[in-house]
Amino acid sequence: MRWSQIGQLLVLLSVANGTPVIARKVFDNRWSQPLDAGKIWSDGRPVLGSSKTIRGVICAVAATTLVAPGIGVSWTVGLAVGAVAMAGDLSSSFVKRRLGLPASERATGLDRVPESLLPALVCAYELELEWRDVVIVTAIFFVGEIALSRLLYRLRIRTRPY
Repeated sequence: MRWSQIGQLLVLLSVANGTPVIARKVFDNRWSQPLDAGKIWSDGRPVLGSSKTIRGVICAVAATTLVAPGIGVSWTVGLAVGAVAMAGDLSSSFVKRRLGLPASERATGLDRVPESLLPALVCAYELELEWRDVVIVTAIFFVGEIALSRLLYRLRIRTRPY
């Protein structure tokens, strides 16, 4: 197992997924336009929902790109992790809306797996990860995100404990 690379990827995933939450706290309602522009899908539900913002995606991708060299990873890997983590997050939001779940509603597994598994798969070659490393990254992120979300809620950074 490649514990160093697993650690690097977990840091980047944490940055990618935590940055939109922090950006919302820092910027409040500034630059908070919904990514889906408030559009409604053919099922009568929002495409993504109001919590998925242009600001969140831009900040997440920028942050991972900037942090990556500081932890010994190329900026291109940081860019890929940020972009693919956000794509995974957006895809899970799209599915949650189709299931009738409102924005920011919890859906264990669907909330955390795509945003960690997809970037791990995309960066596996560059980071020399084996399949079990990808599984470990996804599992650690899944459990860690649950614990971290509760902490961020207590610190009043997140609006919900999940």
